Amino acid sequence: MDTVTIKSPASLGCDFIPNEYLPEGQDEYYLRYSQLSKPMEQWRHLRSHEVELLVKNSNYADDWDEILVTDEFDPGQIRNTEFFGLVRIGRLRSAVLQHHDLQVPTGITNSKIVASDLGDDVAIHDVRYLAHYIIGDRCILANIDEMHTTNHSKFGNGIIKDGEQEDIRVWLDLINETGCRKVIPFDEMITADAYIWAKYRDDAVLQNRLKEITENSFDNRRGYYGTIGNQCVIKNSRIIKDVKAGSHCYIKGANKLKNLTIKSAKAEPTQIGEGVELVNGIIGFGSHIFYGCKAVRFIIGNNSNLKYGARLLNSFLGDNSTVSCCEILNNLIFPAHEQHHNNSFLVASCVLGQSNLAAGATIGSNHNSRANDNEILAGRGFWPGLCTTVKHSCRFASFVLLVRGDYPAELDIPLPFSLLNNNTSDNQLEVMPAFWWLYNMYALARNTWKFQVRDKRKTKVQNIEFDSLAPDTVEEIFEARRLLEIWVAKAHLRSDGSPIEGSSNEELAQIGRKLLAGSVENIAGLEVLGENMEKSKRKVVILKAVEGYHAYGQMLHYYAIKNLLGYMETDPQATLSSMCKDLSGEREHQWVNLGGQLVPSTDVDQLRSDIRSGELNSWKDIHGRYDALWQGYPRAKQRHALAVLCELLATDTIETKQWRSALKKAVEIQEYVRDQVYVSRKKDFDNPFRQATYRNKNEMTAAIGTVEDNGFVRQLREETENFKKRIEQMKERL
Repeated sequence: MDTVTIKSPASLGCDFIPNEYLPEGQDEYYLRYSQLSKPMEQWRHLRSHEVELLVKNSNYADDWDEILVTDEFDPGQIRNTEFFGLVRIGRLRSAVLQHHDLQVPTGITNSKIVASDLGDDVAIHDVRYLAHYIIGDRCILANIDEMHTTNHSKFGNGIIKDGEQEDIRVWLDLINETGCRKVIPFDEMITADAYIWAKYRDDAVLQNRLKEITENSFDNRRGYYGTIGNQCVIKNSRIIKDVKAGSHCYIKGANKLKNLTIKSAKAEPTQIGEGVELVNGIIGFGSHIFYGCKAVRFIIGNNSNLKYGARLLNSFLGDNSTVSCCEILNNLIFPAHEQHHNNSFLVASCVLGQSNLAAGATIGSNHNSRANDNEILAGRGFWPGLCTTVKHSCRFASFVLLVRGDYPAELDIPLPFSLLNNNTSDNQLEVMPAFWWLYNMYALARNTWKFQVRDKRKTKVQNIEFDSLAPDTVEEIFEARRLLEIWVAKAHLRSDGSPIEGSSNEELAQIGRKLLAGSVENIAGLEVLGENMEKSKRKVVILKAVEGYHAYGQMLHYYAIKNLLGYMETDPQATLSSMCKDLSGEREHQWVNLGGQLVPSTDVDQLRSDIRSGELNSWKDIHGRYDALWQGYPRAKQRHALAVLCELLATDTIETKQWRSALKKAVEIQEYVRDQVYVSRKKDFDNPFRQATYRNKNEMTAAIGTVEDNGFVRQLREETENFKKRIEQMKERL
């Protein structure tokens, strides 16, 4: 078969849609007409003197009658350009377009234009091939090698067009390298959509319905043109093929952009920079991709960044994320993910957001198996430290921090906010529960604040819970406390030489609860061992079990009171009695993180059922359900908070005395948070090795300030005083 064929000169710009795909009575431009917003009556043919001037200025058209213009048309603005097929040119006058420091005269020069619509006051210079595009008003296109659209263009969506076979479809192989969790990408997909599609693989009816809904969301007819929105700037780029870009998009120095939807708007412009190569993808509003990045089969959420040579393959990167230098393969990554440094690697994982991968981290090595069908599931706040290696398959609770090291076996860490250490000297795995609360409060408290501050999205389709203490982490804390009770009881029985066999977990938990209720001395000298946390024969040692257990208790109490305060403040008439009545009910134990939004598992089951039944029959309907659940989330969280407080107080109904005591304890915890934020930050200033690089204290203060100058430290002090005032106001409404 010939790879280069010869066709008639008259074919250039014609027969865009093959005859077999044209509806009866329609021409090849019928879809193009429907895409352009300008009314048909505004167009006119060229006048004879205009054609004469165009020819004089070294322009050529295979048929001048196919060149349509508006009444505001200056033919002197077009020079040394070739036109083929139907080309329509909007208002063209002598003017200059400025973008940043770049000034470009309007007009069309040194270009080849094939069957395209050009908006008002465009500047198109040195575009060597522009075909089948609709260009918006006041766009700058300069120094582009090739920019065209095919009749079967899909713009990054995983659809198939008339006459195409199923094997043409583009899928995203998320979470698993084998494709067993693949999803069909589409331009309105958010991480919640990808999660329910990739996660519930056992729900065959749901899987079929999601595919059907996606296919019904798109027109499979051939012949849609690529579109470039108003006031876009594309310059010094090589190949742009089957790309749709929103308004105010800025593309400079790109090597190859193919089969993409680039979302962009005046309020959230998207930028694509030098050396970038992007194929088969969706790019969210307000995103930035530059400096040699490569991405193939991908979705990037709103307000996210790829930079400095990052590689993103077969992955979904959620909103508000930044990835630099590193490589990411086959992942579903929820919002607020940070990953930097050239040698970090993330593969075949589902990371539930607010995560940070340090330099040298290798997450997802297959060295424990000959197969590649393994995965990693990491909860919110996952943070593997420098030069950390983690093998498939692993599961981590929320806010697990890994000390640098090569973790040799599969891990299942159910203790949230913990520190994990691979102690090679003693050949044991060590876990310190509630480490963040005990020793790194500055980072923990600041995380919630910084994720909210960095959320610059104007288009917020994906709902996100930013607070580190939320129903998902609270339920993990309850489970962690129960495990600690059981493990402490076993350690105590082992030390006494008492038998463990025959004791139920409930009996062990009661023993452990009594021991942990006392002081550290109650279990002094006990070696508390974790169970089923590592696939190996070595010990898993729990460090500071008592401190961690009590810290978890503080976290539960703090969560409960903060949310119940929110309830009381939203209803000026609320009292303790009315609150308890309004928020009564069983505690919801199972919560699902849907792309950043927390939803009770029962509501997720109902969502899936309604998709299966057809009650939710489009992605718009599904997103509407997410929003409805989000609207009800504050009350659901408050109801959960009341149940948590009742659990802590071992009561079904909270009495006035208990409530006063609980409020007082909440103030003490808030003061602890304030003080620990200060203490954990002050360590950096008191560290003699940090001080060693400065000539004296004055130089250090001039360079980095003091802990007292730290804005977040001051902010926590103000929040604590405000918290106390709120508590006092609540006491008056009993």
